[in-house]
Amino acid sequence: MVDAIFNQAGYAGAKKMLDATVLRHSAIAQNLANLETPNYRRVDLNPSFQAEFAKAIKSDGGVDLARVQPTLMEDMNAVASTRDGNTVRLEDEMLNLSQNTLQHGFEIQMVSGALLKLRLAITGKA
Repeated sequence: MVDAIFNQAGYAGAKKMLDATVLRHSAIAQNLANLETPNYRRVDLNPSFQAEFAKAIKSDGGVDLARVQPTLMEDMNAVASTRDGNTVRLEDEMLNLSQNTLQHGFEIQMVSGALLKLRLAITGKA
């Protein structure tokens, strides 16, 4: 019973996306901390993560989903807007922070919902 809840593609996918949002939050914090560091290159989630994640979910999750790991890499699309060569823009990072916070909250609700079902099954109370 318990394994069935934790091995569902929806729960495993939400948990994996939660890992990705936590890592992205770390990248945003790193970018903001280096806002005025000369020649600092902005970092973000590896763009291939979304494609690999979608492919793993379509293949019914399981082992494929366990192999997909979010990683950080330098944002190759970021362009320096100042002479010091720094590619971080405060406005963009604040927008990314806001979006990532919303996504994190949604994923927490999904994971919590699955755990509430387990609690209900064990105790009979919500």
